[in-house]
Amino acid sequence: MRHRFKLLFTLCSLLVVCYQPAIAWSQSAPDPKIIEGAKKEGEIIWYTTMTLDQSKMVVDRFQTKYPFIKPSLFRTGGGPLLNKIFTEARGGLHAWDVTVGRGEMVLPLIERKLIVPYRSPETKMIDEDLVDNEGYWTAYYVNTYVLGWNTKLVKKEDVPKTYEALLNPKWKGQISVDTEAYGMLQGLIGLWGREKAVAYFKRLAALDPVPKRGNTERVQLAVAGEYPLILAYNQTIQRMASRGAPIDWLPLEPAVVQVNPVMLAAKAPHPNSGRLFIDFILSKEGQQMLSGFQRIPVRKDVDPDPPRLFRGYKRAIESPEGYKDFDGTVKLYLDIFKLR
Repeated sequence: MRHRFKLLFTLCSLLVVCYQPAIAWSQSAPDPKIIEGAKKEGEIIWYTTMTLDQSKMVVDRFQTKYPFIKPSLFRTGGGPLLNKIFTEARGGLHAWDVTVGRGEMVLPLIERKLIVPYRSPETKMIDEDLVDNEGYWTAYYVNTYVLGWNTKLVKKEDVPKTYEALLNPKWKGQISVDTEAYGMLQGLIGLWGREKAVAYFKRLAALDPVPKRGNTERVQLAVAGEYPLILAYNQTIQRMASRGAPIDWLPLEPAVVQVNPVMLAAKAPHPNSGRLFIDFILSKEGQQMLSGFQRIPVRKDVDPDPPRLFRGYKRAIESPEGYKDFDGTVKLYLDIFKLR
């Protein structure tokens, strides 16, 4: 009897080991009909705002997994990408299958009927606030606005822990802000309402923060001691902290989270390949690649590196649906900080 039990236990263990690779990467097996359709199409065209080197690694991995599909990649910034899509559509050209961009792209694409709903089976492992109810978009990765500080210039116990504490007059002229952090304003408008959010940003602007474009350069300047405090993306700060730089960060809760959504083209030349590609980048394998890129993945079973980048704090999602008047938000932000 004992021998039979040991034999049964051994067989079960072997089955777990054998099936582990098959379930480790993906929540759901690919739809056979999508696979068959993708084989006939033989190509996928991806428009993205993600950096070229990382995007190239993603399509290379996808091609290794699905060698019968040839991927093509086009990368540019959010504004130029949206303009390219619009220009091509006006000329009757529908050349792309999948796009990954910024949240403010979603509504214009929906309004022009340039994207269609697709809810990947992989979204079962993604929180509901990161997936569109109608399926027009799903977050591929996110960026979180946080407060960073130079650890040589500010003691940890003196760092502001709340939005209100950041408005202490002692920080006048000591805070770096991005000249294009429109998403943080948009996120707080969605959370607090327009009146409260605008009032807060006006009080912040009264502290004479140091305005400069971009996250990477500003974080480098904070490390160099140009200013003690900085509002920036946490993964940019963490990247420097992990290298031993004198900088750290904490979330002002609820922290505003910017969504970078993936969408399927309404007139995709290769719709099955497009769906298969979306499934891939939202799968555990695809999301673990993001973690390796020091980006913030969205799956529940894939932690960023380190996990605190997206774990352990209250968040306010900067939903793409909130960009009904993005131009107005941009104008408001520029006016508040007197950037024009």
